[in-house]
Amino acid sequence: MPPDISLFTLTMLCLAALAAGWIDAVVGGGGLLLLPALLVGLPHTPAAYVLGTNKSTAIVGTTAAAITYVRKAPIDVRTALRIGLAAMAGSVAGAFFAAGINSEVLRPLIMAVLLGVLAFVLFRPAFGTAPAPSGPVSRTRVVAAVLVAGLGIGFYDGLIGPGTGAFLIVALTAILHMDLVSSSATAKVVNVCTNIGALTMFAIQGTVLWQLGALLALFNLVGGMVGARMALKRGAGFVRGVLVVVVVALLCKLAYDQWLAV
Repeated sequence: MPPDISLFTLTMLCLAALAAGWIDAVVGGGGLLLLPALLVGLPHTPAAYVLGTNKSTAIVGTTAAAITYVRKAPIDVRTALRIGLAAMAGSVAGAFFAAGINSEVLRPLIMAVLLGVLAFVLFRPAFGTAPAPSGPVSRTRVVAAVLVAGLGIGFYDGLIGPGTGAFLIVALTAILHMDLVSSSATAKVVNVCTNIGALTMFAIQGTVLWQLGALLALFNLVGGMVGARMALKRGAGFVRGVLVVVVVALLCKLAYDQWLAV
């Protein structure tokens, strides 16, 4: 635990972890809230420690949400694990290249992708609301999901991170024709794998504040369990609404970082 952290700051970080767990469980994107909160709350802490601590917190809530979904939502665990293993490899590769990437170049590209995602969801109101088709998914679609949602988005998660869950949900819904609840459940399993890969690297490098991470993880855990139950109870329409809000928030945050932040 950083010795100079105040009780007020600690309380705010715990509340941010709680909210981030809820967001992550429903559509992903909790890093949009928790990571900036850690950067503000720990201004003198090296960025690597902030990133490592963020992962040590996020993995707990994501795992709890994944377990809740697997128990109650229709999910092909075998397919989810295939995509997850590819995503783990992708996240490790992304983390490896992260140090040499210019964020000023990447942000506009990410915003363009997010705008495409937002337009796609808004102009297709039925997207992800129809029940998932019965029967096994074709091998071609599974391979496409492994490459795009696994290696591709996993690489992005290791490289940058925020919005990974939202990207996974849209990709899985589009490629595997899942409803939004099933794709959210599958995304949680995949996201656990990406978090394991990234956290392992941070732990090896010794850049995790374990005490702070453990405390925040408790709040993230509660948020994740509540969010998963709400998504299961309220269905695809609720998930779609939260997805739109999170994508808009991501766009605003990236635009601020790109053009307004000093």
